[in-house]
Amino acid sequence: MTGQDPQGGAALRAAATAHDPPLYAAGPDGPWEEVHSRFARTGRAVVHTTWGVWLPAALLDPGLRDLLGRDWARYRQPPGARGRLSFAASRYVMKYTAAAALEVPAEAIDLAYQPGGRPGVRGFDGQLALSLAHTDELLVVGVSRTGPIGVDAEPLGREMSLDLMLGHICTPAEAARLAALPEPERAARLLRLWTLKEAYTKALGYGLRRGFSRFGFQEDDAGRTVLAEGPDAAAWEFGTHVVQGRYVVSEAHRRTSTVAPRSWAAPRPLEETGQAPAMTLRSGAETFRNG
Repeated sequence: MTGQDPQGGAALRAAATAHDPPLYAAGPDGPWEEVHSRFARTGRAVVHTTWGVWLPAALLDPGLRDLLGRDWARYRQPPGARGRLSFAASRYVMKYTAAAALEVPAEAIDLAYQPGGRPGVRGFDGQLALSLAHTDELLVVGVSRTGPIGVDAEPLGREMSLDLMLGHICTPAEAARLAALPEPERAARLLRLWTLKEAYTKALGYGLRRGFSRFGFQEDDAGRTVLAEGPDAAAWEFGTHVVQGRYVVSEAHRRTSTVAPRSWAAPRPLEETGQAPAMTLRSGAETFRNG
């Protein structure tokens, strides 16, 4: 897969999807209104950006240590300056995305992590799901209040060998469908399948610990990607998009609740409440659960 717009990339763009395309965030200034609007309307939102556009915030923010909170210790560890800055940018993007969804300042968001490393927001356990993906310079964050969410990303031009990856990624049915496709569509479809399975296992909380060949996808009559089998297969929605012209981003979401087509009553900004961040988020959590 070479060139600016490989044939496989065009095939990915034409694929049917159940989800809106990810929203681009150019830095701390957003536009975050679109993120909250998407979140209020659908119960979920996916944001993509590059960590380089967040460098000024990470380098110049005198409150970096406070904003990173419990992640400060991890930020100070190796590997090198680039790794630390990329790590800081990813935490900024997660915090700003969650803050836009909840309509609170980013400083009020306290990230927490489950034993497997899956991120979340302290005080919203089981109520707000987060997922993070990164590749090269790309950062992707998914946030959901209607069920588990997982995101994954890979460079559009990444070369993947069907022969080498067949047994690792595919079920027999998936392998047969891929083998019948011409190149470069076969390689593009394999890359899409890889990111979909990564996103799905992230949403489940398994990550790479669950073998990808143990579950499969197929297309329904409308061309949308669905799970081939499983007791809750109908509850899952999947989407794949090409962003920034050079990355494949896939999302998996299991809907466990419905969303009214309006925003819930979010807590007021900190400067209006005069409360500490934890108190404001605790108040917001009650509104969030009861709204």
